[in-house]
Amino acid sequence: MPKINGNEIKPNNVLEHNGGLWVVSKVAHVKPGKGGAFAQVEMKNLRNGSKLNERFRSADKVEKVRLEQKDQQFLYELDAMLTFMDSETYEQVELPSEILGEKRAFLQDGMIVKIEYYESEALNITLPDRVICTVMETEPSVKGQTATNSFKPALLNNNFKITVPPFIDSGENIVVSTETMEYVERG
Repeated sequence: MPKINGNEIKPNNVLEHNGGLWVVSKVAHVKPGKGGAFAQVEMKNLRNGSKLNERFRSADKVEKVRLEQKDQQFLYELDAMLTFMDSETYEQVELPSEILGEKRAFLQDGMIVKIEYYESEALNITLPDRVICTVMETEPSVKGQTATNSFKPALLNNNFKITVPPFIDSGENIVVSTETMEYVERG
């Protein structure tokens, strides 16, 4: 595994640190008036979800881990375990549904996701950037209100609550970002 300097750490890097695998969520480069510069790094443990704030000086060396990504198809959920299948080898892997957190609502039957592996251990699931959902309930649209910047609450077909522009009506398909979990455009 390659070693990188503390000032080369970037968001979404996966690091081996203190015996764990961590994904970097935020990096702030700090140059205090006294002393050397450092990177203030916020990380999340890929195995147990715990968070850690750590300072790395530019002279510090950390192991950057490269995860193997495989496209896999979501098959079903049973007893809070998600089952995925590799479409090339037909091998199946089970992962706990809490690995996705709130984003679990956007996982759809047959969806192709990226599963990240470290050696043979499945660690993370990445959903497609955007998914199409149907608005089940929302307030009726009011004529002339489309120019305003106000959003209204809506309930989607996956029971997820979101805010949508005033011109969206019940029964319409919309595109939702799985990263921000916000409305993007009409579907």
